[in-house]
Amino acid sequence: MPLVAYHLILITIRLGGVWGPAAPVPVPFKGDFGVGSVAYNAPTPFEISFQGQSRCSIMKMRGLYMTLPVAIESAIQQKIESHTAQIGVIGMGYVGLPLAVRAAEIGFSVLGFDVDHTRVVALNNGESYIGDITAARMLAVHQQGTLEATTDMRRLRTCDVIVICVPTPLNHTRDPDLHYIEQASEAIARMLRTGQLVILESTTYPGTTQEIVQPRLEATGLRVGEDVFLAFSPERIDPGQTSSQGWSVENTPKIVGGVTDICTTLASAFYRQITSQVVPVSSPRVAELTKLFENIFRAVNIALVNELALLCDRMQLNVWEVIEAAATKPFGFMKFSPGPGLGGHCIPIDPFYLTWKAREFDLSTRFIELAGEINTQMPRHVHDLVARALNRQRKALNGATVVLLGVAYKKDVDDYRESPVFKVADLLQADGAQIVFCDPHISSFQNHAGHVLHTTPLTTDLLTRSDCAVIMTDHSAFDYEQIVAHATAVVDTRNATRHVVQGREKIVLL
Repeated sequence: MPLVAYHLILITIRLGGVWGPAAPVPVPFKGDFGVGSVAYNAPTPFEISFQGQSRCSIMKMRGLYMTLPVAIESAIQQKIESHTAQIGVIGMGYVGLPLAVRAAEIGFSVLGFDVDHTRVVALNNGESYIGDITAARMLAVHQQGTLEATTDMRRLRTCDVIVICVPTPLNHTRDPDLHYIEQASEAIARMLRTGQLVILESTTYPGTTQEIVQPRLEATGLRVGEDVFLAFSPERIDPGQTSSQGWSVENTPKIVGGVTDICTTLASAFYRQITSQVVPVSSPRVAELTKLFENIFRAVNIALVNELALLCDRMQLNVWEVIEAAATKPFGFMKFSPGPGLGGHCIPIDPFYLTWKAREFDLSTRFIELAGEINTQMPRHVHDLVARALNRQRKALNGATVVLLGVAYKKDVDDYRESPVFKVADLLQADGAQIVFCDPHISSFQNHAGHVLHTTPLTTDLLTRSDCAVIMTDHSAFDYEQIVAHATAVVDTRNATRHVVQGREKIVLL
């Protein structure tokens, strides 16, 4: 390079990686990180200096030309907004699969990671195993080649955006079990490279993203917020609501909290491609607590109406009539319904994540814990109602055949995670009852002890031969008039028989 007089140009780099000349000669930019370059073609030789925060590699001089890589965050944001980013989703369950399908539908190339080989085979054959993802949607993304599933975690290296959607259960002492998050984080760390965006969606206690995920990523020597990017954005999947109420991945607002402002910006950019509204918050801890509060709000209010149901039973009042009457108030009241117990992955579990974390701050969350105590009483109350219904026939639980109508934890879905039916069945069997399970959406299932059980088709003959039918889930497919007509006794935990006129003397309401 010849000796020359220098012409000074200042290039400033703003948060978010937006480049711009700050001095007399314009500097055009082009290309992606690691691929294209930033070029300045000056009529005279020059010198480059930097103002602000730069994470770019050292500039290279080529005669009268200067080349620089585009800022890391600018490159990934450009890939996200142009839908050229490779998306990886870890966990192809009720949360991960809807997200992966949505991303694939809008043109992203998506890799779904799962340890279940059966799921991987099904997805690669264009088959759905989740009710909210129809066969037609699954087949469409399969045919356009935008969604592939794999068990090979080494392929995380190729992903630009990685979303963790793994279970967060409780252990045997009802404390948070984060081993799935830990395993996913370690798998990512082994394949981590500069420029990747990692997002945790799994519901967890405040601090998980920065206390569990971030240290594992930074153990590689890469810095979060500089070399790689990390955020928490809680899932808001409500199984069965896609068809019944219209809420789905693409129209449910998304909370996003990044470890740094740039992390929030990039994660928000990704979710703006996926859904109609993104709500940035100041940190992952705020986003983590937001998710817990949403579900604890429901758990506490369900506990209130469950306790009201217990009281109304003793007062010989119809709790359902009371709730319906209260719901006519047009302001200051939100309707919640009692039931046989909590089910699903969120409501029975999430409160314990917060109560566990609260102990670290020397605070007992008594209100939340009391709600948990009330809700866990409900399966026992259902057991007592069955005994009452049998007593009316001068029958004992011991030796009685009890048909449990509904295995799923909620109406019109095939999701039986944490379903109260398991506890109710255990209590009835402990007293000698013979249990038959019926569910139009589930043919076989695994109970909490790990045993595979099968459901039986609901027939008139089965109802006639049984001693009591218990409505655990108010599926639309059940014919409640026929159930009441042919069953000897009915325990209704969902008020599903409210429109049945004939045979009401057989019904015992929750």
